Amino acid sequence: MLCFTKPESIVRLLRAGMITLLTVLVSPMATAQAEGGIQITSIKLEAADDGYQFDADFEITLNHKLEYALEKGIVLYFVTELNLMNSRWYWLDERIAHSRVREGLSYYALTRQYRLSRGALSQNFGTLKEALQALSRVRNRPIIASSEVKQNTEYTVELRMRLDIAALPKPFQVETLGGSKEWDLSSGILRWNTILPPQRHSGSNTP
Repeated sequence: MLCFTKPESIVRLLRAGMITLLTVLVSPMATAQAEGGIQITSIKLEAADDGYQFDADFEITLNHKLEYALEKGIVLYFVTELNLMNSRWYWLDERIAHSRVREGLSYYALTRQYRLSRGALSQNFGTLKEALQALSRVRNRPIIASSEVKQNTEYTVELRMRLDIAALPKPFQVETLGGSKEWDLSSGILRWNTILPPQRHSGSNTP
C-alpha cells in the first residue's frame, strides 16, 4: 500500500533537514572561533613584471589567551610563507621560489590602538577586528625566484600563515613545549599543483 505525504509535511521535513545541515556546518566554525585559529579562504597566483606575485585571504581568530597577551604588551608575530616546489621523483623536492613575510601585531594601552608592523612600515587601528582584517588580506606579495622558473611546467605550491612561537618571550615558549595548544596558531600547509601563467616583462606592450 502506497503512502502519500501532504505537501505541508514535505516542506516541514525539508526545513528540518536544512536546519540540521546548517547546524553541522556552522558548529565547527563556532568552535574554531572560540579556540582561535587561522583559515585560508582564497589564494591567487599571477604574473608580475619580471616575476610572480600572489594575493591571499585568511580568516584569523585569536583565543582569549592571545588577546590577553596582546593587552599586556606582548607582540604577536605572524609569518606568511609561500613556496614554489619542483617535484623530483629521484630526489628531494626542490624549492625554486619563495615568499616569507613577518608582521608584528601589538597593542598600546596609552593610545588604545592596535599596531600592525612590517619592517619599517606600520599602521594603527582602533579595534582588534580591524587589525586582524588588515593582517588577513595579503596583496601583491612578491615571490622571489632562487632558480629558473620554467613555463608550461607543473609546480607544487605551499602556502601557510602561522604565529611565530620562537618570537614569544621565553616563559611562553616553555609553555608551548609543555604541550599547550593555546599558542599554536597556524593555518597548516595548503598544497596544490599548478602551471604558472605566462610571465610579463618590463617594457612589454601586452596589457
